Amino acid sequence: MKDDTVKLTLPAAGPATERPISIAIVAMGGQGGGVLTDWIVKLAENQGWVAQSTSVPGVAQRTGATIYYVEMMPPLDGRRPILAQMPTPGDVDVVLASEFMEAGRSILRGIVTPDRTTLIASNHRSLAITEKMAPGEGIADKSAVSQAIGVTARREIVFDMDALAVRNGSVISAAMFGALAGADILPFGQDDYLTVIREGGRGVEASIRTFEAAYTRANSGAAPAQTGEQPEGPPAEAATVDPRFLPLLTRLRETLPDAAHAMAEAGLRKVVDYQDLDYGREYLDLLDRLHAADAEAGGAGEGHLFTVTAAKYLANAMAYDDVIRVADLKTRAQRRARIEREMGLREGQVLQTTEFMHPRMEEVNGLLPARLGRWIEARPRLFAWLDRRISKGRRVRTYTLRWFLMLYLVSSLRWLRRRSLRHEVETAHRDAWLAAATRALANNYQLGVEVLQCRRLVKGYSDTHTRGLSKFDKVVATIALLEGRADAADWARRLREAAIRDASQKQLDGTIATIKSFL
Repeated sequence: MKDDTVKLTLPAAGPATERPISIAIVAMGGQGGGVLTDWIVKLAENQGWVAQSTSVPGVAQRTGATIYYVEMMPPLDGRRPILAQMPTPGDVDVVLASEFMEAGRSILRGIVTPDRTTLIASNHRSLAITEKMAPGEGIADKSAVSQAIGVTARREIVFDMDALAVRNGSVISAAMFGALAGADILPFGQDDYLTVIREGGRGVEASIRTFEAAYTRANSGAAPAQTGEQPEGPPAEAATVDPRFLPLLTRLRETLPDAAHAMAEAGLRKVVDYQDLDYGREYLDLLDRLHAADAEAGGAGEGHLFTVTAAKYLANAMAYDDVIRVADLKTRAQRRARIEREMGLREGQVLQTTEFMHPRMEEVNGLLPARLGRWIEARPRLFAWLDRRISKGRRVRTYTLRWFLMLYLVSSLRWLRRRSLRHEVETAHRDAWLAAATRALANNYQLGVEVLQCRRLVKGYSDTHTRGLSKFDKVVATIALLEGRADAADWARRLREAAIRDASQKQLDGTIATIKSFL
């Protein structure tokens, strides 16, 4: 659920001077939680207050958030206060969360309470490793956090601080600092905050722009234009430089039903980006044939679900990961920019990336022309000898000139792809899958859709791809045994979901055994 509004449920509490003001910051690795903590401490000390900060680091970057805790208080009668080192449930005035699920975890820890705490949080998602690793849909549901915030926080200020920071050329810590100032909780003026940023000395202009945008957003409760709100992007045609792409879009819109247009356009762009315009025409040729089978099976009454599903998974099947694709993605300027943004790279800093690569002979041999690749595969001793020399782990500094040029050279070999052994194998497997889906469709519409969705099992590169392909073959072979049964589609769905969840394939094998026992 996207929430681009600022929600203010109660007026802010006045600053406490008879007791410390306590601030907890939960931030993931690379999001500037330490910088934000230092800014807040400096802000208090500049005004003659006593401030203390502590931190408890998470397990690793993007697996657990670091909790930073700040307490501040002016000296009383010349005596320095004794400040706590960790947040205590019920005693925290402000919680700053750099990511939406971290806001939820702060609620679970009990440090957000309805009688005291102002929660300032960014509602964007930065996926945890466990969410990325899940074979199926592993992204946590953020709606529960949205509901909990309205109940547990005394006051809430929630908007996409990460996007605001990116639009203004800075990092999320500057946006959170601005939101804290805009919340008007601490007894310091806006100029006091800006002084702290200027004293930092690096990336000052971008940090000030971000601070001021977030300050206005939090202070006004609205979304003013100066915060960097962007108009909708250009139409799809304008985003494509090559005008030869336009006839393909025209053909798609004329031959496919309206329900499939959005998915088919996304699929078409994917395969053209992956290979070339001719590959895009092949995609549309296949999709037209699948749509004809859909129409013959009465797909109009089903919302052309078979065609829509085919548009998605056919594109994924045609844009398989091979050596050329991996090299292409790793040398794209957009990737470099994304890494710099995620790392919070500042002006004057140098970023060096080192990646671990472990190519196997299977991947290298698949890149060769089909006849040569089959010739090598037919000679196990030669294949093993080559594998011993190729299958080694390598630490690659991707953006050094030597390695960048090597990867760029490999990425330029896409002209060879459609004559390679890997492409021959992938095409044969793809055609067999589409034939199985079309055959199932003729007798059971939903079963045909389920067979198409089995392509979810095939993804990734190297060993990951091999394991996924093994699951796919097991599932599709078992589905073929179910054709003719009224509940075939339901069992096909159970098989696919068991395969998605089961890394070891034990659950999948158990489900297959159960099915075979009653056939």
